[in-house]
Amino acid sequence: MRGSSGGRSCVRICAATARPRCRAPGSAWTYGATISSRCSTASAASARVIGGHCLGANIALQFAAHHASRVRALVLIEPMPPQALAGSAAWLPYLRPVLLALYGASRALNACGIYRRRLAPLDLREWDRATRRGERQLTMLASLGVDLAATPLAAYTRMLAATAEPWPDARAIRVPALALVSSRSTMTDPPGTRRALAALPDCEVVELDAVHWIPTEQPEAMRRAIEDWLRRRVPETAP
Repeated sequence: MRGSSGGRSCVRICAATARPRCRAPGSAWTYGATISSRCSTASAASARVIGGHCLGANIALQFAAHHASRVRALVLIEPMPPQALAGSAAWLPYLRPVLLALYGASRALNACGIYRRRLAPLDLREWDRATRRGERQLTMLASLGVDLAATPLAAYTRMLAATAEPWPDARAIRVPALALVSSRSTMTDPPGTRRALAALPDCEVVELDAVHWIPTEQPEAMRRAIEDWLRRRVPETAP
């Protein structure tokens, strides 16, 4: 999660992201191993707030389900419940077997030494800045061409398959959670997302004016919402 605390909150936020430079092969829980590694370095006394955007939010949920003792709270930015996927993303649950087959074929080719030797660089911070300056269109953030240029095919197909992976039992996740959702979401059905989030025993939902890319579209509103919620619900992390 980029820019979540604006450098002003004392909370230790372990970030989960599904943007290209942070992708790795595996299911949503395999992605979550990266979070586990990062959070294991935190001292026992430090607060661990797990946060993520899009697939990263799904990963954060998986981490909370598997490592409840390591999680103090959750910050879910535009989570992606499989049952609420909309638009072209709505096809992902149906295409998951095909995506997994493509992933397996790609990994087999990789093992034989067949893979791209160069990937296009992608500076996400500069991408966000260019989008806010009007130099790039928001629609390019989910462009197949842009993503594949910067991501190995095996990682890309596995990421898509992981997006359609069922959520863990949300009722068993007892830590407080903040969910930031887009009012004009193009990738999920807002009512469906709210129904999925309602299964969390302690979840506050905040709606922001965005289509999906809250960290890019509403960075300051996102930061304020997170910091305000942390002060109220996780006071030991307050500056």
